[in-house]
Amino acid sequence: MDTSVYHSPFDGRYTSPEMNHIFSDDRKFSTWRRLWVALAKAEKTLGLNITDEQIAEMEQYINDINYDVANAREKEVRHDVMAHVYAFGQQAKSAAGIIHLGATSCYVTDNTDILNIRDALQLVRGKLLGIIKLLADFAKKEKSMPTLGYTHYQPATPTTIGKRASLWLQNFVANLRELDFVISQLKMLGCRGATGSSETFMKLFHGDEPKCKALEVIIASQFGFTVPDNVLYMLEHTFFEPEAVLNIFPEDIQVFPVSGQTYPRNLDFQALNALAAIAASAHKMAQDIRLLQHDKEIEEPFAKNQIGSSAMAYKRNPMRSERICSLARFISGLPTMAWQTAATQMLERTLDDSAGRRVYIPDAFRATDAVLILCSNVIDGLVINRGVINARLDAELPFMATEAIIMKAVEKGADRQTMHAKIREISLALGKSVKDGAISPDRVKNEMAFRINDDSLIPLTCDEVYELFDASKLIGRCPGQVDDYLNGTVNAILADSQNIVVDTTVNV
Repeated sequence: MDTSVYHSPFDGRYTSPEMNHIFSDDRKFSTWRRLWVALAKAEKTLGLNITDEQIAEMEQYINDINYDVANAREKEVRHDVMAHVYAFGQQAKSAAGIIHLGATSCYVTDNTDILNIRDALQLVRGKLLGIIKLLADFAKKEKSMPTLGYTHYQPATPTTIGKRASLWLQNFVANLRELDFVISQLKMLGCRGATGSSETFMKLFHGDEPKCKALEVIIASQFGFTVPDNVLYMLEHTFFEPEAVLNIFPEDIQVFPVSGQTYPRNLDFQALNALAAIAASAHKMAQDIRLLQHDKEIEEPFAKNQIGSSAMAYKRNPMRSERICSLARFISGLPTMAWQTAATQMLERTLDDSAGRRVYIPDAFRATDAVLILCSNVIDGLVINRGVINARLDAELPFMATEAIIMKAVEKGADRQTMHAKIREISLALGKSVKDGAISPDRVKNEMAFRINDDSLIPLTCDEVYELFDASKLIGRCPGQVDDYLNGTVNAILADSQNIVVDTTVNV
């Protein structure tokens, strides 16, 4: 690596090699060449004078990019696509005259972007499934472990560790559904020329409109996009009847039915919105973990030789969760740029989208990839400090049990409003005494029971009050709720899913 120039932290520090490859130059320019080969094959199938030898020579150089020739040519002509057309033609000399025939630059640039977005979304989906699996296992294991619940970040009715994890899990499941919708809406741009009218291809095919439409169907079929079965049959048996596409509805073909020179930039906005939603779920989970680590209840993994602070040797800072929050915050702003691009694409196309999209689309995916790896790492190595959790819960239990105490007193015939006033008076006084240091936290249970027992208006004995100081009786349906969610929604997702990737390796 050249250390004299800037390199993005996504290059090797944060992001997986798989995601970085999707947005690499090798992938980009080899995909351009695959698209040129697909175009030539389709044009040959539809009767243009293109030979098998020309196509074979093009295929020979798909992955052998002569960057030196392309770079030198781009400096001369100031046009990256034409520079690569020229460089490809220098290698596949017999095909030089038919490379990019009838196409415009967006045929290769936009279709490549769509293919990259499709594969990147699938990679994100696999890692999201990995997080869902890890959280589901964690929630199931800890579904009955009581812990303090919080509202307004103040101690409230107990919950369980597994129930809290199921809240994180539910967010990620919602993200998966949104992601699946975006993936289902992906379509190729097709090949339609400068303003999307297919005017150049109408000339190439002498006004034969079925052939113009068939051209896009054939190209789409070569890149894994859905085309009707009868069309696939023809392609598999090396013949094609252009008229067969005339009665195909646009929604049956994964090609945008209409377009300008570019594909609709709303697609970018939808994709980045889905990534931002994942980032929000990750941020929520990571911030919760940071709060709990502050209280020493739960801690993210800490490596054997890890250093928490350069000054304070004892520190165990939640650096992974902090990085999740930092990257998630970065991702959250990127849909705004995609929105601005989608909203300001003038008429059939304008070039002010290009430079920005080269940056924010790859970085949105690379940052999301980094966040998902970190989330998997943190969930996989979460440390549950049960002693601390039990001690904090025990100190707050008398106050947590006040509602149960009121209900028990009412059950024995007391007035609900009177009981609320009396228990409120006792609990607030005890709370103040603890804060003032007059009563230690470990005495609160006894003091609460004695004061309730001594109050003639409250029909409860010390033993009856002590029975209510049991956290397992204050968690309601938490274990059942976790079981219901896992056994229904989550297990169905995991059972139906392929390509579950659990990547917990964090480079730094």
